[in-house]
Amino acid sequence: MTEWLLALLAAFTALWFIGARWLRGADLGAFDKDGSPWPRFSSGDALNDEHRAVIAALAGMVASLKGVPGAERLARLRSFMDELSAGREFEAQFLPVDAGGVPGEWVLAPGADDARRTLYIHGGAWTMGSPRSHRVITAKFAEITGGAVLAIDYRLMPEHSRMAGIEDCRTAYRWMLANGPHGAEPARTVFVAGDSAGGNLTLSLLAWVRDQGLRAPDAAVALSPATDCTFGSPSIEAKIATDAMLGPLFKPLARIPRSVLLWTVWVRNRMRPCDPVLSPVFGDLSNLPPLLVHASEAEMLLDDSRRYVNKALAAGSPVQLQTWSHVVHVWHIFDPALTEARQAFEEIRRFLAAAAPPREAALRS
Repeated sequence: MTEWLLALLAAFTALWFIGARWLRGADLGAFDKDGSPWPRFSSGDALNDEHRAVIAALAGMVASLKGVPGAERLARLRSFMDELSAGREFEAQFLPVDAGGVPGEWVLAPGADDARRTLYIHGGAWTMGSPRSHRVITAKFAEITGGAVLAIDYRLMPEHSRMAGIEDCRTAYRWMLANGPHGAEPARTVFVAGDSAGGNLTLSLLAWVRDQGLRAPDAAVALSPATDCTFGSPSIEAKIATDAMLGPLFKPLARIPRSVLLWTVWVRNRMRPCDPVLSPVFGDLSNLPPLLVHASEAEMLLDDSRRYVNKALAAGSPVQLQTWSHVVHVWHIFDPALTEARQAFEEIRRFLAAAAPPREAALRS
């Protein structure tokens, strides 16, 4: 009996690890190279008062979660995110909209060009966030593009499947091509952007749009995107101590064997973690539209960005990476208080204007 149990245990262990290897996909270590000529930004060799103020705010949020059970913890995190822009005054208008069955809001800066549109996909680990939580970012995109921003409220986990949120992004993109803030009207200029989990959904969407033969975006922007759901990027563990936003929240994951995490992703999604729909870095990265990726050199997802950009460049796609030192994950949401956020949005403005100049600039030229 003992020998039979040991044999059964050995077989189970072998199947477990063979399965985990199948779930993690190809080795992407060849795309970890650094030293590429992409721009790197820094406000100095050490943290400054602006950085410390942001870190203190995040530390207060993390401290408020100690001892809070799982369900309530998620509710608090959702509330915290939705209140990020509380008390802020915006020049932009926020208009509720049904984007082909996907709820959201149009964000319109004064004098917005309705035919110049951006689909914005918010972050929040696929479990939190909303158009309201990201108004600092969407209002800024409306300002710097001179157009209309469609911020969608895609379905979140765990109430819905990961695929439900992916489908919402696809539906909203199709709808936005033919509809503006004031009714049915074809888009003249199209951008797609997203941060963190929304950056992941953005990159997944770009590949789907290409494969479906749909009208491609003129350009896209991914802010601190998660590109690899197999937890394979070296910075996932290497940057835990320096990532003031994700580090405290996801540090417990570092104590869980990677094989367990891989099986957990499969159980929740019934898809291999390395499936390009979930992990865009594993997909075909050729024939992408012009894409700008931003990442912090202090964040856990730094190598997610580096690997994706290096692989896309190798495939011949016009992709750029810009990195900043010291700042937190998706530091853009702390605009305008954070100098690096102002710098980042200026870089985004230049990139999008070069990819698709505003109508006034095009007429002048």
